[in-house]
Amino acid sequence: MLIRVVRMVFQPEKVTAFLEVFNGSKDQIRGFEGCRHMELLQDFNDPHIFMTYSYWESETHLNNYRKSELFGQVWPATKKLFAAPPVAFSARQFPDALVAETLQKS
Repeated sequence: MLIRVVRMVFQPEKVTAFLEVFNGSKDQIRGFEGCRHMELLQDFNDPHIFMTYSYWESETHLNNYRKSELFGQVWPATKKLFAAPPVAFSARQFPDALVAETLQKS
């Protein structure tokens, strides 16, 4: 499982436009092959900062989405609303059991 977080800072006057893009595409993204979960988060202190938080079955699934026609429509529409470059990263869960196992091997 791959967890993808994308942090986006929007021009204040463009937040509504972003929410329209998100609302119009969220179901398609969530239904994309390999997407297990996707939600939108808003920064607690800055209402112009949003993050998408998504779970993908694999990096291949995420990359397939990033090469898709859907992404080719959603990303350019979103990108033109930014006030700063986005920050994206991928992670994996590191459960307590794996922490304990890793420490035992050290």
